[in-house]
Amino acid sequence: MSYTRMNKEAMARRVAADIFPGAYVNLGIGLPTLVANYLDPARHVMLHSENGLLGMGPAPAPGEEDPDLINAGKQPVTMIPGAALFHHGDSFVMMRGGHLDICVLGAYQVAQNGDLANWHTGDPDAIPAVGGAMDLAVGARNVWVMTTHTTRDGQPKLMKTCRYPLTGLGCVKRVYTDLCVIEIRDGAMHVCEMVEGLSFDALQALTDAPLQRPTLSASSTRSAR
Repeated sequence: MSYTRMNKEAMARRVAADIFPGAYVNLGIGLPTLVANYLDPARHVMLHSENGLLGMGPAPAPGEEDPDLINAGKQPVTMIPGAALFHHGDSFVMMRGGHLDICVLGAYQVAQNGDLANWHTGDPDAIPAVGGAMDLAVGARNVWVMTTHTTRDGQPKLMKTCRYPLTGLGCVKRVYTDLCVIEIRDGAMHVCEMVEGLSFDALQALTDAPLQRPTLSASSTRSAR
């Protein structure tokens, strides 16, 4: 049976569905920024941006961008009613002080014990760009990763042990890829959902870390916070 990988919009929609009402959430640069476009306003989720914004809204319509209103990835954003702007020093206090319920980060690699590598590939020619990732990895109550399951050349990103410089130790609780949803607990990766048509064995073949098979009770992760 064939399967189709989720596109980035479907991935963002899937992550947004699991963010509980009233949560304070930071979205990392790259894929995670798309989550803002799929949050239900009725759930009153407050999005935080590390450059000093609480109450970030979805991307503006074309032609309505404000060059003075951007997120940490320098993308134009909007503000919802009640939003606040503040110094980035205060923003990092929020991040480090355990005031964020969830952060959604991209990743180069995630280990089966929850270690995260998302700031540097170790390539001597690469420019390190850690930003606030380390602060979020240790400060947010729940660290979720949103990433493709494999690299562009088909190499796995979910590893027994990360091979790139680490951002945080044992910090990731959940991983959303274009193929599945995984929860990390007890030092293992537990598969909760897979795209239609994908077998467990096919998913395992694309993953370096050993995966735990889904159970009937793990068919959905939306109740977990």
